[in-house]
Amino acid sequence: MAVSTTTRSARPGEEDGVHYHFVGEVDFQRLVDDNAFVEHAQVFGNRYGTTEAALRAIVDSGQDLVLEIDWQGARQARRRFADAVGIFVLPPSLATLEQRLRGRASDDEQVIAQRMAQARNELSHWSEYDYLIVNDDFDQAVDTLGGVINSLRLRTLVQGDALSELLEGLAPS
Repeated sequence: MAVSTTTRSARPGEEDGVHYHFVGEVDFQRLVDDNAFVEHAQVFGNRYGTTEAALRAIVDSGQDLVLEIDWQGARQARRRFADAVGIFVLPPSLATLEQRLRGRASDDEQVIAQRMAQARNELSHWSEYDYLIVNDDFDQAVDTLGGVINSLRLRTLVQGDALSELLEGLAPS
């Protein structure tokens, strides 16, 4: 997972550089002005973004890269990385989503109402993605995500280089 940058305050238990890079508005805007973000958006009054440097560090190390971003960020990332694959994680229902928000016990009624309205908008963009996963059971959703990632690793485009020696010996004469 790439660690995103945000202007919001850390929640209890969140660590800078682990969960997010927590910065002020001025520093965030400087990153925007420097074109450092692959994607950035304002959500619920706070700004979020993922720097290209954070992405390149993961990709250059040979690891799979996963971004946890909204539909706006996904659009921006696809413009910069045409081969990006979109995976949309859905709640099993809007009622379950609301129940989960209330279970966090960190937001008042107005914030929950705003988040639910935003969620309806976010969910309306499901068709812009390549895969859909319903997060009804967390472990099952993680397993499904792993299956999607494994299938992407097995594409001929990816495997062609890794298996070039074997494949060259199989080419027709």
